[in-house]
Amino acid sequence: MVSKTGSLFIVSTPIGNLGDITYRAVETLRNVPLIAAEDTRHTLKLLAHYDISTPLISYFEHNKFSRIPKLIKHLTSGKNLAVVTDAGTPGISDPAYKLVREAIAIDSTVESVPGPSAFLAALVSSGLPTDRFIFEGFLPKKKGQKKRIQNLKSESATIIIYENKSRLIKTLNNLLEVLGDRPAVVARELTKLHEEIIRGTLAECIAYFSTKGVRGECIILVGKDGPNVYFN
Repeated sequence: MVSKTGSLFIVSTPIGNLGDITYRAVETLRNVPLIAAEDTRHTLKLLAHYDISTPLISYFEHNKFSRIPKLIKHLTSGKNLAVVTDAGTPGISDPAYKLVREAIAIDSTVESVPGPSAFLAALVSSGLPTDRFIFEGFLPKKKGQKKRIQNLKSESATIIIYENKSRLIKTLNNLLEVLGDRPAVVARELTKLHEEIIRGTLAECIAYFSTKGVRGECIILVGKDGPNVYFN
């Protein structure tokens, strides 16, 4: 008799503060026989904090094609598997969704163990409208960024973008050039010691970070076109 495939657990982990993890996530990570992690060194710190000794295997953007067959073989042998990212919910701006698709194809049960998500934490803290939003993830680094922003010009929802510290000011300048000086928020290092949320307009955010400098991963949120009615 062919054994039933194992279950794939999509486990959300803290975006900074290690206390931001659910009881279910800890129990899941403790009980599965294997965890697929974006960076095993990073995840080891979380596991050590909660005294979890489950073996790890790396699974990230640049090894996804070679790693997925091995992970699927693990599931088809009847063993459960958890997948985690460095921070937040797997599948958001990382290749976890590709593993999910393959798991579904072999009729594996896919379960989400919900928890932290950086862009949602930024959105609800921003002061910008939350009734409608569009999540863009990371924009193209060079070619195509302005065109992508241009496609958002008529969007009336709050726009959410991930950005690296080294590209933050350039991206803010491109947003200002294409969209105009809209209400904007930059959130960085959320839940960490140096958490910072800057509210104002795109021009004001550019001025602030041009003089202060940037540290950590950033989330840009841009409000609707028109006067800044949120932070005045």
